[in-house]
Amino acid sequence: MNRHFITSFLVLFSTIIFAQQSQPLLVEKNKEKQQKWVDSVYASMSLQEKVGQLFMVDVFSSDPKEKTDKVKALISENKIGGIIFSKGGPIRQARLNNEFQELATTPLLIGMDAEWGLAMRLDSTFAYPWNMTLGAIKDNNIVRQVGKRIGDHCKRLGVHFNFAPVVDINTNPNNPIIGNRSFGEDRENVTQKALAFMEGMQSAGVMANAKHFPGHGDTDTDSHKSLPTLPFTKARMDSLELYPYKFLIDKGLSSVMIAHLNIPELISESGYPSSISKDIVTDLLTKELGFNGLIFTDALNMEGAANFKEPGEIDLAAFLAGNDVLLISEDVPKSQLLLMKAYAEGTITEERLQHSVKKILMAKYKAGLHKYKPIAIENLIEDLHTPEDDMLYEKAMESAITVIKNKKNILPINKLQKTKIAYVNFGDDSGDTFLKYLNKYTKVDWVKANSLDSYIDKLDKYDYVIMGFHKSNDHPWKPYKIDEKELVWMYEIARTNKVILDIFTRPYALLDIKTTANFEGIIISYQNSEVAQQLSAQLIFGAREGKGILPVSLGEDFPVNTSVKTQSLQRLQYGTPESVGLNSEKLKKIDTLAQHGYWSGMYPGAQVLVARKGKIVYSKNFGYHTQEKLYKVDDDDVYDLASMTKILATLPLVMELYDRNLITMDTKLSEMLPEYKNSNKKNITLKYMLSHYARLQAWIPFYTKTLDTVSGGPSLEYYSRTEDGDFTVKVANDMYMRKDYTDSIFARIKNSDLRSRKGYKYSDLPYYILKKYLEEFFGGQLEDLVQRDFYEQLGANYTTYLPSEKFSLGDIVPTEEDNIFRMQKVHGYVHDQGAAMLGGVSGHAGLFGNANDVAKIMQMYLWKGFYGGKRYIKPETIDAFNTCYFCENNVRRGVGFDKPQLGESGPTCGCVSLTSFGHSGFTGTFTWADPEQEIVYVFLSNRTYPSADNRMLISSDLRSRIQEAIYQAIDDK
Repeated sequence: MNRHFITSFLVLFSTIIFAQQSQPLLVEKNKEKQQKWVDSVYASMSLQEKVGQLFMVDVFSSDPKEKTDKVKALISENKIGGIIFSKGGPIRQARLNNEFQELATTPLLIGMDAEWGLAMRLDSTFAYPWNMTLGAIKDNNIVRQVGKRIGDHCKRLGVHFNFAPVVDINTNPNNPIIGNRSFGEDRENVTQKALAFMEGMQSAGVMANAKHFPGHGDTDTDSHKSLPTLPFTKARMDSLELYPYKFLIDKGLSSVMIAHLNIPELISESGYPSSISKDIVTDLLTKELGFNGLIFTDALNMEGAANFKEPGEIDLAAFLAGNDVLLISEDVPKSQLLLMKAYAEGTITEERLQHSVKKILMAKYKAGLHKYKPIAIENLIEDLHTPEDDMLYEKAMESAITVIKNKKNILPINKLQKTKIAYVNFGDDSGDTFLKYLNKYTKVDWVKANSLDSYIDKLDKYDYVIMGFHKSNDHPWKPYKIDEKELVWMYEIARTNKVILDIFTRPYALLDIKTTANFEGIIISYQNSEVAQQLSAQLIFGAREGKGILPVSLGEDFPVNTSVKTQSLQRLQYGTPESVGLNSEKLKKIDTLAQHGYWSGMYPGAQVLVARKGKIVYSKNFGYHTQEKLYKVDDDDVYDLASMTKILATLPLVMELYDRNLITMDTKLSEMLPEYKNSNKKNITLKYMLSHYARLQAWIPFYTKTLDTVSGGPSLEYYSRTEDGDFTVKVANDMYMRKDYTDSIFARIKNSDLRSRKGYKYSDLPYYILKKYLEEFFGGQLEDLVQRDFYEQLGANYTTYLPSEKFSLGDIVPTEEDNIFRMQKVHGYVHDQGAAMLGGVSGHAGLFGNANDVAKIMQMYLWKGFYGGKRYIKPETIDAFNTCYFCENNVRRGVGFDKPQLGESGPTCGCVSLTSFGHSGFTGTFTWADPEQEIVYVFLSNRTYPSADNRMLISSDLRSRIQEAIYQAIDDK
């Protein structure tokens, strides 16, 4: 070994007295008990055991047995003090950890690199956002919560030290090691984020480790491959790199990891790594900064140790420099012998050895190792990924996503009606989730092309182009650059279109874009996780606000801390049940009930959706379109909504007229339609009619009079297989009714008898009448009116009459094999016979839609007529129609809306508030909104397929039982 090296260190340490003293950062509440345990254990140790405590070796739980056996030998024979786990799986690691601890005379200190959670090193575990993403969050309490949950995960897995947070201030965009692992380049932001993370993690009982001292942020050299040199002055490092350490040490930092760096201005030994430099470890960290927690080397197997030829020399040098824990030694047995020899020769004094070993033992006591218990394997995976984690991840990502440019307030996209939007995917990773969630707000086309000219041509017809730049989210070291061809295409598309650019990778990707002048909107989403894609789509359409701040500078246009706050337009969000006070575990009962409905034959398939507090938190599909199982039910499949048409199509238009004072609750039928002046219905008012208290017949089977009395099928007098002459009303495939028969339908309604007894009777007839009235008043067709005034503006693009004109049959769920009237499968046409005889459009039936769109309309009602930045209906109008005017007469209905039952039986679970409202549909549909609990519930099925005689869904009360499960899941703190 180099004699000059030993001599120089003897001189250096001859003046240093490592007195036996308490270490405040490692001291437990009951410090007397702690000190007694430490002293007792230390006194019982042999020299080999004491020196062994200094070593922490690495192991993968996925390693082959021969390698883990070597680690077991180091525990048994060399009495090492700790293990740093890296890579594998949580169950394997827990079992291996238990085996290791059982072999240890003194319990092992367990460490991990879990900067963004255990998923950094372990498969099948939950990952929190990377530090750069956390650096974009204004609210440091969220970062504290993240640190706490990561600490909880570590503690559950038996990890005592997490080598986090990284406190390097990343001022070099080309840094290959730090980058996304840094909280950013603003020293104050980095410090406060690191403090919050540290406090959160240490509050969970897991000790923090700030790294990489004295600062690894400003280099473009990979320290795993060579020794980076930082050519900075002490003054520069004092003001920047060392700033977070000074602050964190004062706040109770447990440990520090020394970086693998060459800093000529701070290290007197030429070419020495900082890990083995007394100037860095003892003089700077311990003496000048006053740190008295545990000091870890960086991995001792890194490059840059050319001065040390023999195994163990670098370990001895690191210890003499002032480190306490020797991390990942290349040869523990030889290093241990060398340190023991140095002790025997007096190079290492008893005071020096005692100083570090007792610190390690104090840390072990603080970690609870004085009363060690094996890791429980049961429920381990579930404990490492809980609904609370999903909720916090959503909260963190929502707070991080950053808008840095918003020219002419392009964000959020407000107007949806007649607006054409394209999505273009760049990068080498998937943007499927992003596109899926964009389409939950309005129709967004994925435009693909093989050439720039083709892109320019295809995008010419669009009002907006949303560019998503998607790079791998596997880990933060993945490539993030925009390639040259993509840059050219981005420039040109932006030059000819209104563009919103969304970056789903580290912000530095934007540095490749030389000018952003032609990009109207720019969003930094930081990561390409599914949640980041979901949330960014929500931000674009104003369901979420832009809250983040840019943690690094991106040229002159976008300095560090750039932040453009965007407004909320109040559209439905998508997120986790826990974020709105629902218990996701309890919501799983819906899965059980809906699957039971499918397997027991209540319906071929169904969509079920739950929203609370303006956020859809449960949306699942069950089964198939039909029993043949050719098509699984998909989010975008549309169902025949049947009588839900009443409140989703007719009622909004009626309320619009009420808003304009063109009708009142007391407006009579004779005032609405002059032909009723001489009828028995002339004095029926809107309120009575829509409360089902007007003595009207329940329904009239119009189709029966058009059947052939001999064959029982449709009569040739009324129907033709081709559209010809008078046969223009399309009832079904190859089935056209005489156009004059629609007059007969309305005449039969007008001339129908009133029920002799006054009382509640549900009736379709008011909505036939209202269709006629609305079309005459507005001078247009009902299907066009409601599309224009509501669905197009709401972004309810899957809600429509006459679905076969807009969607392929593969996207439309069939409703019945009709062997009585139409003599065919009813697929793409309304199930209700009366609506079919009106060409598929009526006020009581005919509307098709999916659960997501139904939720939008119901949420608009719940928000008192407001949605997406627009007032559709006045709040007082909503209240007027959502009032039970005849409850005292045992009529539960509002004006159009169904209401909760007044007695034992009714449409709901009986657990809803009296202010709630909704409607059901004959085909097996149901929707309900509760203002008091802020819940929207949608259930869509085709229980009538293949036969409407299937009443199992109705008799089972399944829809109400699912509703009850929702209310049982309410878990407001």
